[in-house]
Amino acid sequence: MTDYEAATAFLGEWGRFQQQVFFFACMTVIPNGFVGLSVVFVADTPPHRCLVPAQINLTAAWRNSSIPPEGEGREASSCSRYKLDDLLSFSERGLLPGVDVNMSNVPKEGCLDGWEYDRSVYISTIVTEWDLVCDQSWRQPLTSSVFFCGVFTGSFISGQLSDRYGRKIVLFVTMAVQTVFTLIQVFSPSWAVFCALYFVVGMGQISNFVAAFVLGTEILGPRVRIIFSTAGVSLFFAAGYMFLPLCAFFIRDWRMLLLGLNLPGFLYVPFWWFIPESPRWLLSQGRVEEAEAIIRDAAKKNKTEPPTVIFSPLQKDAPSEKKKAHNICDLIRSRNIRRISVTLWLVWNTVSIAYFALSLNTANLHGDAYFNCFLSAAVEIPAYTLTWVIFQWCSRRPSLFSSLFTGGLFLLLIRFIPAHLSSLAIALEMTGKFAVTAAFAIVYAYTAELYPTVLRTTAVGTCSMASRIGSITAPFFIYLRSYSVSLPYILMGSLTVLTGLLSLLLPESYGMPLPDTITHMQRFPGCCQKTPYTLTHTEEGENTAERKT
Repeated sequence: MTDYEAATAFLGEWGRFQQQVFFFACMTVIPNGFVGLSVVFVADTPPHRCLVPAQINLTAAWRNSSIPPEGEGREASSCSRYKLDDLLSFSERGLLPGVDVNMSNVPKEGCLDGWEYDRSVYISTIVTEWDLVCDQSWRQPLTSSVFFCGVFTGSFISGQLSDRYGRKIVLFVTMAVQTVFTLIQVFSPSWAVFCALYFVVGMGQISNFVAAFVLGTEILGPRVRIIFSTAGVSLFFAAGYMFLPLCAFFIRDWRMLLLGLNLPGFLYVPFWWFIPESPRWLLSQGRVEEAEAIIRDAAKKNKTEPPTVIFSPLQKDAPSEKKKAHNICDLIRSRNIRRISVTLWLVWNTVSIAYFALSLNTANLHGDAYFNCFLSAAVEIPAYTLTWVIFQWCSRRPSLFSSLFTGGLFLLLIRFIPAHLSSLAIALEMTGKFAVTAAFAIVYAYTAELYPTVLRTTAVGTCSMASRIGSITAPFFIYLRSYSVSLPYILMGSLTVLTGLLSLLLPESYGMPLPDTITHMQRFPGCCQKTPYTLTHTEEGENTAERKT
């Protein structure tokens, strides 16, 4: 098979065709920025206390004293109240709380009549609608975990479907799934139904992102590919993320918020006629005529003259590794690819824990929840920009290590910040989020460079699937705040630093052409030390890896 990049060099790198693919593929990931993280507002827990029914004939003094204080701050309890029968008896006898009655001796009871919620920030969330507090508070982090379980499942399925049936069809089907099922969520009659639908939304969300990412990576040339994979899709994702708090600020009801966020999804239908299938993938399936048709259309858009024969005709008949049906098992079949895969899975897992735990934690930080969420999204813009600069000039391995190690270090430092210096703690957390975000962008692009065309979507999807184990547990890292405010930061910081050290074992891909087959992959330390390949044409019409020792 002729070298794809050499065969399509006549197109140039930044013509109308590439611009069209770049911007339309990037725009498809905007909804990903707010769909998954909308749970920050949809499932936030406002201040609440036990409801004391209005029909209970208590005096104002006893009604105001019906909730016992708790904790070091002696704040009103969220999950208990004084026993109303006793309070009613004291009230009828004309006794006063704290004067005639020692309140510490009054028995307590749970919130038998439900809760009353502070409505100053939200009109409603799923927490206030279905009372996901106190004994049911575990359901709140589980809601996010169910979504990430869907992401996990989507990562497993979509990569293989994309490698088998094509990038484009998977991209648009999963975008439709994400939009339609989110709209159905608006009418959820119960928490269980909401979670079931959220699982399906998660399947569509990651599948859409991975398909768009791989499709753009495979179509665009080397220099534009770096911009697309590091800054392009990431900045558009961040734009969607920044849109979330702005939209949530004006729409305080969770049902209307989901409706407002997802109705624009139908605007993506015309994109079908502007985003082509990946010619690389078509060639890997032996569909040379279709690949050539796309390239000739691209030449027409770029106003360049294509050669008579773009791809070798021998590709139609020559048996090659690319025409074999590949699946997830190929990621662990040989020693080299197995070591690369396992290392990347661990890296993705840790980065996902840190990224999503920090993103979901914004509602718990001191200050306005909307501003904190916007700040968390805003720090991603310079992070992605820095990643693009790094990818232009720096090696991948030290870039990934430095971002992970730095992010983990800042998270560990939060442990030593006094409680009254909340602004400094937020600054350190946002700096850690900045570094972790850069690591996420780096590992996405780095992974796409390490794996071959025949397995690229499956590999990225599987790495994403591994990361979802981390994202599934991320909400429960935040839940640990109820035991110790610093515990989540200690765990996340330690994991991130150790994973940064582990990433130093990965092979380098800076300056290397994208591998097309498994034999073209870079070598993991200790696996048949060989250096990068150059492509040569053989008598069978295939490209073989001529490696320099």
